[in-house]
Amino acid sequence: MSSCSTSSSTKTTTDHGTGETTISAVHADIIQTHILTRLDGPTLAAAACASSQLQVLSSEEKLWQKICTATWPSINDPRVSHLISTFPAGHRSFFSDSFPVLDHRRPSKQSSDKDSSSSIVLTTELISCVDIYYKDVLILSKTREMETVTGWFLCSQFRVDLLDPKESVSTPILHGGEEDDTWLKDLEENLSMSWIVIDPERKRAVNLSSRRAVTVERHWLTGDVQARFLLIMGGDQRSEMELVKWEVVITCGGEMELQVREVSLQVEDMDGRGLSGRDSLVILQEAVEKGKRKRGIGNEGKVMYLEFVERKRELKFMKIRREKVLDRACMALGIIIFFSFWGFILFR
Repeated sequence: MSSCSTSSSTKTTTDHGTGETTISAVHADIIQTHILTRLDGPTLAAAACASSQLQVLSSEEKLWQKICTATWPSINDPRVSHLISTFPAGHRSFFSDSFPVLDHRRPSKQSSDKDSSSSIVLTTELISCVDIYYKDVLILSKTREMETVTGWFLCSQFRVDLLDPKESVSTPILHGGEEDDTWLKDLEENLSMSWIVIDPERKRAVNLSSRRAVTVERHWLTGDVQARFLLIMGGDQRSEMELVKWEVVITCGGEMELQVREVSLQVEDMDGRGLSGRDSLVILQEAVEKGKRKRGIGNEGKVMYLEFVERKRELKFMKIRREKVLDRACMALGIIIFFSFWGFILFR
């Protein structure tokens, strides 16, 4: 970019080695209005690390608010929007919590200790913000508030249903027929979603969904199409809770155009058992506070799913082997008792 005259408030800086004008020569208003507004979230975050000037300009709340609302339209809800504004750095903090892939697969020592687990202060409310896209076109955007202090929630299996029982949402997705399953592959590649859970008290958020579907298949009984998205987290030191699966299931049905009939979030351990509300909250809060955020490349969900399935297979094999050893030990003990008893009877 060639050097040009600017207003007196703009300082022109030239690299004498190359004769090129540096970024500090561009007026701050131009950078903020015509350059930074064209960047997406990850690029804007990277630009903030380039210089102290860009760090200040990139921290503008309106920039991050625009990016967040464009990425997740569900947060335009008035209460959610106000809540995000109270985060430590506003929408920038929310983006930092929600955009990257959460990586927290180390089992917790605390959650396996009943005494320490019972002393954890649990949040009283969770807010879910859900956005579903097909080929980058928004087909569903909704928020759901949920109390987490009732005895029913804490003791029952954790489950969040986004839609009401008789509610359905029309989509532009055409049904590909019962015999041809190639359209299911297209659905798997082009359907994307985010399920962000917000903790209003701690002012933190986490995205519990893989961006892309892990599997898309027909339900064996109803024939409805089910797309599954998931996130794997570390549970506790019990073998069946070493890893837990947060799974979002989108159920669609219809003859011509698919309708979204159900969107649900559940948590399961490695034996396929649903976790209670209390256990789920304990794991979720630790993951939000201690989990690392990593920028994903799109296939993290499938990678985590395959690792989860492989670990389940290993634990199942170990369980079967332990049961065989125990059976043999019981048989040997029974034989010893049998011969000892008759030896005592015959030779006393």
